[in-house]
Amino acid sequence: MSAELTVAAVQSVARPGGLAANLVEHVRLLEDAHAHGARLAVFPELSLLGYDLDLLADDSAWLVSPSAQLGVLQAACEDMGIIAVVGAAAREPDGTPRLASVLVRPGAAPLIAGKMHLHGAEQGLFEPASQPTVVDIDGWSVALAVCFDLAQPSHAAAAARAGADLYAASAVYVEGEERRLDLHLGARAMDSRFFALLANAGGVTAAGTSCGGSGVWGPDGHRIAHAAGNGSEVVPAVLFRAALERARRV
Repeated sequence: MSAELTVAAVQSVARPGGLAANLVEHVRLLEDAHAHGARLAVFPELSLLGYDLDLLADDSAWLVSPSAQLGVLQAACEDMGIIAVVGAAAREPDGTPRLASVLVRPGAAPLIAGKMHLHGAEQGLFEPASQPTVVDIDGWSVALAVCFDLAQPSHAAAAARAGADLYAASAVYVEGEERRLDLHLGARAMDSRFFALLANAGGVTAAGTSCGGSGVWGPDGHRIAHAAGNGSEVVPAVLFRAALERARRV
């Protein structure tokens, strides 16, 4: 079990050109995260496409064979020894559509972790997941969340019951939602006594202009790292297990 875990919240701006163009940008940002020593890099909701649900009318916008479609990203993770969480519209092997965080890690096939709490037009395109996905990374239990999951305290509570040490969220928060963003992440971290990480979409999306704010919160609810603006940026942080233990003794 590692006494510390270096992570990166990757605030990325989606590029036009679909999966191919955005995979190139993801590899570039992964290299930046790796240069900061990150073992885990988390990208925003629908980062491989951009949050524009109209794009999903094109079948090429969907992940249907993640191992093949994400080959260049898988190779980068293998080369750097880094784990990436990327945002995508994905179809399970049985065809079930998910708005997902996709875990790409060395030595394993990509893992689709679906969003539980769909919002608005998402409900007509995707099926919700039934429970949070929790994975082990170097002895740290990492729960994955997607956007509106953060607005539901029950989601973080379920992750905490599953033993999460880090709540890693991918989202789209826009201008005017700065306070909401900080309250969501701070409250989830403090209530569940775990670290929380947010990778917010940067730039301009179909939902509006990003408010930035990607970063990391400690188990006391205070922000410990944050993005400087609303453009592409890698926000690294070192998480210490000793800080978790202190918070959990209170």
